[in-house]
Amino acid sequence: MTDADDAVRAAIDGELRLLDPAVRSCPAEVERLLDPEFTEVGASGRRYTRAEMIAELHDHPGSSADGPRYEPSTLTGVLLAPGLVHLTYETRFEGRHARRSSLWRRRDDATDWRMYYHQGTPVP
Repeated sequence: MTDADDAVRAAIDGELRLLDPAVRSCPAEVERLLDPEFTEVGASGRRYTRAEMIAELHDHPGSSADGPRYEPSTLTGVLLAPGLVHLTYETRFEGRHARRSSLWRRRDDATDWRMYYHQGTPVP
């Protein structure tokens, strides 16, 4: 496995963790996975800051252990530069379909990959 493969795998692992209801419902876990400069444009069109996402994700759909879950598919990634991975994939959730894009980065002083940016786009 190459360094690029390892980076993409780490980003995919982080992305899948953020789709896991056990992680989504735990602000400390969400905080650990989001970059300090994180922003998101959700499929709703709403823009989220890191602080808002940490505080609110546990109340978002897909965060309940006994509720519906996001179903990801076609998850692929590419290393854009050292310390920067771009992921694309699709999700289905309660009959809704979205295309998603995330940037994951690892800073020089860090060992963990963190989500820097995320965008969801509804598919009609």
